[in-house]
Amino acid sequence: MNIKYLPIVLLSLAATLMARAQIQEPVKFKSEWKQLSDTVAEIVFTGTIAPGWHVYSTDLPEGGPVAATFNLDRMEGAELRRPLEARGQVTEKMDPMFGMKVKYFEGNTAVFAQSIRLTGGTYTIEGYLQYGACNDENCLPPTNVEFAYSGTAAGQASPAESSADPAPAVTTAVTGETGLKASAYWTPVTDELRSYGEHNAPTSRAWWYIFLAGFAGGLVALFTPCVWPIIPMTVSFFLKRSKDRRRGIRDACTYGASIVVIYLVLGLAITAAFGASALNDLSTNSVFNLFFCLLLVVFAASFFGAFELTLPARWSNAVDSKAEQTTGLLSIFLMAFTLSLVSFSCTGPIIGFLLVEVSTADSLVGPALGMFGFALALALPFTLFALFPSWLKSMPRSGGWMNVVKVTLGFLELAFALKFLSVADLAYGWRLLDRETFLALWIVLFGLLGLYLLGKIKFPHDDDHTHVGVPRFFLALASLSFAVYMLPGLWGAPLKAVSAFAPPLQTQDFNLYNNEVHAQFYDYDAGMSYARQQGKPVMVDFTGYGCVNCRKMELAVWTAPKVSQLLNEDYVLITLYVDDKTRLPEPIRITENGTTRTLRTVGDKWSYLQRSKFGANAQPFYVLLDNDGKPLNHSYSYDEDVDKYVEFLETGLKNYKK
Repeated sequence: MNIKYLPIVLLSLAATLMARAQIQEPVKFKSEWKQLSDTVAEIVFTGTIAPGWHVYSTDLPEGGPVAATFNLDRMEGAELRRPLEARGQVTEKMDPMFGMKVKYFEGNTAVFAQSIRLTGGTYTIEGYLQYGACNDENCLPPTNVEFAYSGTAAGQASPAESSADPAPAVTTAVTGETGLKASAYWTPVTDELRSYGEHNAPTSRAWWYIFLAGFAGGLVALFTPCVWPIIPMTVSFFLKRSKDRRRGIRDACTYGASIVVIYLVLGLAITAAFGASALNDLSTNSVFNLFFCLLLVVFAASFFGAFELTLPARWSNAVDSKAEQTTGLLSIFLMAFTLSLVSFSCTGPIIGFLLVEVSTADSLVGPALGMFGFALALALPFTLFALFPSWLKSMPRSGGWMNVVKVTLGFLELAFALKFLSVADLAYGWRLLDRETFLALWIVLFGLLGLYLLGKIKFPHDDDHTHVGVPRFFLALASLSFAVYMLPGLWGAPLKAVSAFAPPLQTQDFNLYNNEVHAQFYDYDAGMSYARQQGKPVMVDFTGYGCVNCRKMELAVWTAPKVSQLLNEDYVLITLYVDDKTRLPEPIRITENGTTRTLRTVGDKWSYLQRSKFGANAQPFYVLLDNDGKPLNHSYSYDEDVDKYVEFLETGLKNYKK
């Protein structure tokens, strides 16, 4: 090759790679024919799964994600012996968004096998395996793994090898691209779309969020009766036990550092024992959620004054006596460990909730960072008061206000207990906590908390003569306002502030909310023709019936007043379901990247449109078009930031008006 053409070749190669940058291939399947006997064989599909993705198994309930299915185009000289079988370790979990249990493969491999009975003579089997795959942000459209096998069977099958399951009806694929590219609307626009840049969705649980969540938990624990009274005693001890103030400050700093090390090691030890992904899995495990619900109810009852929860006294006494017998850094470390034991009744539920909520799959960093923030907030006062001893005089003394903090924590723990109970309720199908029931309980809880903070309700350890201070009044105002905010939710209002805690909207029996956004068209060409007649831009919504994050976007973002106004008034919304199983009038054969594929369903057609025209294959996927099918802005994927979505729509509208 002439070297002067090398830059052109490299640029062409780079353009090709960039055009396919949005095409995701996290799962790769291969098929294999295995002859088990003269009359029995099986087709085995083995898939390699990329980290963070999962492939759904067989036999999923109606209305759920895309299940793996075995489909035939042609079968002669053979019969199916039994349904498609999923082999290996299949995970079964409750999916709150679908409101049902789903089964899927995660890890590295997914295996499906279809048993075949050969009836004798020559045989021909052609068809495809269809499967669905998702990660935490995107779902792929139903993907086909095509196969074709033929040969000659050695003998006749015995009756015992036969199955009661009849072979499904066979359809013959028709070659051609009729009805696909009849208009310019199908012309690829990957280069134009790329010229607008890319939309980068934020990663779930950003590091700063995890650290701040842990730090906030530490601040809450700091103001509990288990920790606050110990601060002045401990700091005074360090300053008095040494005539050298510098050494006293050093000891206090060492004490604070020891607290950080203890809680950090605790978080890492728990995560290492169960695994980072296992801790993340606990958030959807029904048994654990039920257990944690009961545990929080017990802690709440203790905080209300029903009884005292303490660890065995001999544990803390043993550590305390060991601290007195030793000297130097070990003595200080053991004193910090004593604090950890003594304060367990207040810090235990906070730590447990924190570890589950901030655990991120396949990473130890999330729990470690959360525990570091928690321990830092807990240890900071010991160091600061040692550096500035005069602050101890202005430090609020223990009193009735500490019991107020404790009771407030009790109310919050009851509220979170309902969140964990909701997951178990959905898993077992009890229907005890439909959305309106959940919201009614939260309204009552936060209403009672507001009344308690105003002094209208008393618990056993409350001071009868405590006045309602300004901070307490504002907390009561916030609690009562939150209770009032949730009231419209009883009639179907979205309530975005509690959408992460409340059961799905579809569990609500009575819903008067009518501000939902609905597609004007479910056919691409018809919608584009209508938009040209009306002189309006188009938003194409590539979605799926089994796409969880698509539903989240519709509930959390499309219901925002500004977004719904733009979509309903300024755009023609075309929604295309890539997993629509409606059969096409006739199958269509297309050639894509050198591979011949068959489009059999409406969903196949829209999935091909997304890949060929826009160079993407994950959902949700939103793209804005003018009346010639050209993009007006970059594409948009899963990101629940309403302001970004409004900016995305408004920018497209401005470019259209130009």
